[in-house]
Amino acid sequence: MGRSRGRGQESARVRLRLLAWRLGFGLAVLVLWEAAAGRVIDPFWFSSPLRIARHLIEWVREGTLFGHLLVTLRETFLGFVLGSVAGIAVGVALSRLEFVARVLDPFIVAANGIPRVALAPLFIIWFGIGELSKIVLASTLTFFLTFYGTFSGLRAVEPAYQEIATVMGASERQIFFKVSLPAASPWIVSALKVGVPFSLIGAIIGEFMAASRGLGYMIQFSTNQFDTTAAVSGILVLMVCVMLFNGVLNRLERYVLRWRPRERTASARELQ
Repeated sequence: MGRSRGRGQESARVRLRLLAWRLGFGLAVLVLWEAAAGRVIDPFWFSSPLRIARHLIEWVREGTLFGHLLVTLRETFLGFVLGSVAGIAVGVALSRLEFVARVLDPFIVAANGIPRVALAPLFIIWFGIGELSKIVLASTLTFFLTFYGTFSGLRAVEPAYQEIATVMGASERQIFFKVSLPAASPWIVSALKVGVPFSLIGAIIGEFMAASRGLGYMIQFSTNQFDTTAAVSGILVLMVCVMLFNGVLNRLERYVLRWRPRERTASARELQ
């Protein structure tokens, strides 16, 4: 009991120290950026933190920011969910159908190699300039990440574990849910974490191509007007969104991988 409490306190201290270092680093970057603006670099090209802060406040007062942000987040979330679910489902299916996986392998590799920028205009033609085309584009980016993570994770499971479970009388269903899936969960969770920024990239690319709403539309409009302050403001908002999403997935990872020994996950947790 006392040892568990001590570990919890030590873990809390580590997280607080890590948070302090992160905040300090971010603040140092902002201070150096503000100090260099107008002295070392031209604010026209990179703006400055104070100008960006004033612009964000203006967007909030006008009600512009949250309306466009909601559109982009909705496209990102739906694309992420659809791509992740489809990728995990196909990865599970092909991991159990080895011959089919070998047949489809070159076609999957070829499809994954298509630049999404090339697909964006086609998706806009097929699905219109609304949110659906951005959702589909975002889901294609997430699909292949989660597919390969799931497929590789399930194929990497030690056969000895499955054989031991079989000897102990476990059914195919029990082996999958009690042995294979938990063993592959680190691969799947890692793919999900990488998929978050990629789904956001897909939504933004779609908004760059053709849209009337969304942060991508705002950034594109601002760059066309040579308003670097507005463009950088939109980019920073996207960065904050990715960090928040990543924080949620870090908590999900700690919950899903709670079965792993503490010693093996301690260093990974410190980086989160």
